[in-house]
Amino acid sequence: MANVADTKLYDILGVPPGASDNELKKAYRKLAKEYHPDKNPNAGDKFKEISFAYEVLSNPEKRELYDRYGEQGLREGSGSSGMDDIFSHIFGGGLFNFMGGQSRSRNGRRRGEDMMHPLKQGGKAGSVQKCNACRGRGVRIMIRQLAPGMVQQMQSVCSDCNGEGEVINEKDRCKKCEGKKVIKEVKILEVHVDKGMKHGQRITFSGEADQAPGVEPGDIVLLLQEKENEVFQRDVNDLHMTHKIGLVEALCGFQFTFKHLDGRQIVVKYPPGKVIEPGCVRVVRGEGMPQYRNPFEKGDLYIKFDVQFPENNWISPEKLSELEDLLPARPEFPNVIGDAEEVDLQEIDTTRGSGGGQRREAYNDSSDEESSHHGPGVQCAHQ
Repeated sequence: MANVADTKLYDILGVPPGASDNELKKAYRKLAKEYHPDKNPNAGDKFKEISFAYEVLSNPEKRELYDRYGEQGLREGSGSSGMDDIFSHIFGGGLFNFMGGQSRSRNGRRRGEDMMHPLKQGGKAGSVQKCNACRGRGVRIMIRQLAPGMVQQMQSVCSDCNGEGEVINEKDRCKKCEGKKVIKEVKILEVHVDKGMKHGQRITFSGEADQAPGVEPGDIVLLLQEKENEVFQRDVNDLHMTHKIGLVEALCGFQFTFKHLDGRQIVVKYPPGKVIEPGCVRVVRGEGMPQYRNPFEKGDLYIKFDVQFPENNWISPEKLSELEDLLPARPEFPNVIGDAEEVDLQEIDTTRGSGGGQRREAYNDSSDEESSHHGPGVQCAHQ
């Protein structure tokens, strides 16, 4: 194995010196994807380091030289100063602390040849050619004569190259993508919905949309849609619910339980002596929705009470008198001065129209008959 000072190529890939070929390949793919200039324009030097380290360690002969003799073995084993130039070109002569010959660059120093890595897209190397139909422009110009001396010029996407300006011979096309340079694949994205996220909030996966050659991929944006709940209604970070209680509970105190959104069983208590009025609202502090990115702080839970009264004649008259003795005294009957008419209070029958409405209809009918004798719009004159 290499000396401690000669494991920097392994360190660049983040693998131990005894890593297998599969481990090297897996580490290289992960780093190359992260530091590729297309996704990370400021990581060009880092990408060169990763590519060079993988090129050496994936080659059995070069790896053996490096494991045995370190960078000096690579330089001497190359048979020329080209390897030294490659080291200096990629790492600036400083990463491996080489003390050999220096390369040139634009400032007058000697510079070695660039490392070229062919990238095949859609077909064999050299198979991509300029589209003859549109001359590589991706569009076609069509001129149509409308009348003598009058023409119309139209521009349309080239159908031969689909607007790309390049075509690949059918025999040279990639069998996997059929020359389209992209393939369809199923990718699983793990979506993490944080506590307190709201309806309409967006979760963005940068650069995960459809890809195309020469085009920066867009983003996948997920829009949260809250599902309605049978018990709770949300208002920002607060929750609202309605609970039905009986008359005895409203007057004498109560307790009830419900299952919260997070699965907890909540027991709500209200002490005897405190009265719940029909339609009133009470609050439980800290039992609302958690705040977004601050889940330990929660909103409040507001409970509206619907008091259910007993049905008619639910108790005997004797018991009713006893109950009245226990309840607060009713107000005294007011003194009636002069003549008074006594009426009964009845329930409303919604299936029949009101008597007043019937009287109004009868009145309207008589008015119509009178108007038929006097003519439309005739009114009686006042003396």
